[in-house]
Amino acid sequence: MKFAFKFAGWSWSLSLVVLSCLTPAVAQSPIRFVKASKIFILDAGKVTYVFGINQQSVLQHIYWGGHVGREEDFATPSIKEWSSFDLSTTTTPQEYPAWGAGLYVEPSLKVTFPDGNRDLVLHYLAHQIAGNTLTVTLKDIERALLVHLHYTVYPQTGMLRREVTIENRTDKAVVLESAQSAAWYLPQGDGYRLRYLTGRWAGEWQLTEEPVHTGMKVLESRRGSTSVQANPWFALDRVGNSDSEHGSVWFGALGWSGSWRISVEQTAQQQVSVTGGFNPFDFGYRLGAGESLTTPSFYAGYTDGGIGEASRILHLFERTEILPSGSGSRTRPVLYNSWYATEFKVDEAGQIALAEKAASLGVERFVMDDGWFGERNDDHAGLGDWNVNLRKFPNGLGPLIRHVKDLGMDFGLWVEPEMVNPDSNLYRQHPDWAMHFEGRPRTEARNQLVLNLARDDVRDHIFHWLDELVTVNDISFLKWDYNRNFSEPGWPEVPPEQQKNLWVHYTQNLYDILDRLRQKHPRLEIESCAGGGGRIDLGILRRAEQVWPSDNTEALDRLTIQQGFTYAYTPHIMMSWVNDVPDFNGRSVPLQFRFLMAMQGSLGIGADLNRWQPEDLAVAKRMIGYYKSIRDTVQNGLLYRLALPSAGNFTASEYVSENKSQAVLFAFLHSQQFGRGLPAVVLEGLDGTATYALSPLDAKPKGKSSVLPAKLSGAYLMEHGLPVLLEGDYDSTAIKFDRTSP
Repeated sequence: MKFAFKFAGWSWSLSLVVLSCLTPAVAQSPIRFVKASKIFILDAGKVTYVFGINQQSVLQHIYWGGHVGREEDFATPSIKEWSSFDLSTTTTPQEYPAWGAGLYVEPSLKVTFPDGNRDLVLHYLAHQIAGNTLTVTLKDIERALLVHLHYTVYPQTGMLRREVTIENRTDKAVVLESAQSAAWYLPQGDGYRLRYLTGRWAGEWQLTEEPVHTGMKVLESRRGSTSVQANPWFALDRVGNSDSEHGSVWFGALGWSGSWRISVEQTAQQQVSVTGGFNPFDFGYRLGAGESLTTPSFYAGYTDGGIGEASRILHLFERTEILPSGSGSRTRPVLYNSWYATEFKVDEAGQIALAEKAASLGVERFVMDDGWFGERNDDHAGLGDWNVNLRKFPNGLGPLIRHVKDLGMDFGLWVEPEMVNPDSNLYRQHPDWAMHFEGRPRTEARNQLVLNLARDDVRDHIFHWLDELVTVNDISFLKWDYNRNFSEPGWPEVPPEQQKNLWVHYTQNLYDILDRLRQKHPRLEIESCAGGGGRIDLGILRRAEQVWPSDNTEALDRLTIQQGFTYAYTPHIMMSWVNDVPDFNGRSVPLQFRFLMAMQGSLGIGADLNRWQPEDLAVAKRMIGYYKSIRDTVQNGLLYRLALPSAGNFTASEYVSENKSQAVLFAFLHSQQFGRGLPAVVLEGLDGTATYALSPLDAKPKGKSSVLPAKLSGAYLMEHGLPVLLEGDYDSTAIKFDRTSP
């Protein structure tokens, strides 16, 4: 169908396919446009999302919740102004509200035109449906600024994805002061509770819960990357719901690895909305004539199965739709990293010795960390000079890599491509490549500066040395680190009016490097590390198979960190290491406790194997063998949080394979008091009609006669529960359940 429009003497033609619900083929589509009522219905599995075109040609949100199949149930209500202080512009839940015409709630788009006009009013223009994707085009009532709203439906999980392309068809540049990806609306009313994740270095992934009140709650990073301060994930349910497996939950996450913001607003009309996208702080994106900008993807879902089911939906969605190259269907290898054993004192002989010990335990991937390049003997020098240090590796990396491969492991390497030490050849040759404001001091953190990836020459330099490194050497894995945030985010090489584009172009060029590298080396895998969990989001996860949640590997702390992490992200990608003790807090935890903590995600070892005694090595070999028997269930199964670490001395989590053929229970006791035993642990998610064979990791507690039955029914385990026999301090165990019938 052909559309021709003319506004204020300016005209153009726009060819879009508009589909209605009049034919049987469209009626079966996950996306329908009901022509008579001008309503869009998006069916994502068990979830329905509805909005329409109201009488003012504004897109108006109608419904988001459980599946409703009858389209006649929906209509676009007419919402009138409450008073002269609250016009319908503000009281109408606009699907994508622009700042103009008396809007007083959070706008999704705010623009300054070159003549100083800042009023923007977006009306429906056209739409296109193609399979699981809907694009709705809006246009300002007078100027040639178009906004294309993109919706993608994922029926398997009920997830929706939204992003926006802002297109400047005027003949002059405009400045985008705020460009958000979506506004999501909950059913009108109060009594909502917000969950979100915050933290600091070594204390990431702390779950915060608080009631939503009238006003606005802002979650954000202004740091240039995702950051540990807050993660771009949210979940909303009703205050007072203490059942993690029941109740309505609306949840979502941004796919952007730069500065971001999510605002949760409740109006005086008890309307709760969630708006997210680029952080408008210091934004001012210059969009030239004929240019366009696409906002980050904002993913969201709904369930009536509580926060537990919300997590499991996200886990499945990340494994099936986000992770690159189908990696979510595979299992992650057991990894060894040499950092804690050697720090910067790496050399060929020392790494070979560690690799031999690691291979004897059943490790499948050996990773050499920092110190292999340039004049990198500590963190004061060498970043940016990515040539092999020939004093440490006289014949390059080849002999070490070949030895690692001969041991049956693949080889990985630590890199930090976005950073530079002032004491480096790269900085001496290109001081302008570091992010800076002309004539101002350059703030160092960890003795390093941030390279300005917004510059295409910096982007190309980084890609070329990474490409050469991977091409020349048989490298299967890169641990991509990023150990500080932006400061002095200047770009003096471009005109002043373009310098704030740095916030967007930096991340776009980071993605470009990763995409090109992966395309040229399809077998290469990447870990996203940012001094821990500082850059973990659904944008970087399209380009990284795994992440490093925290530099804090202390086992007791890590139980809380990992529980928080899994509210937003799948255990499949969660690297967790077994390290030496005393660690971080000065606490000494038994080796089995450390292993079981790390086995709840993707298992790694970071300890100095040269210090381990024969009995330690024997424990490690047994634990790695046990992990391999449950690895697929842990990484690709369904997670149930049975007892949270924040609730007391006892922590328990359960993983169930998708077909319910296997489950594994992890249980941890911090300290026993008054000789009290533990109550039975009631399992979740099993096949109630089946019988399961129990395989305990060990007999707990030692010296007691209690013995677990060899078999129990799924119904018994989910109704009666199972005694977990732990005692003393830092005791732990695991029990595997394998279905034997039917």
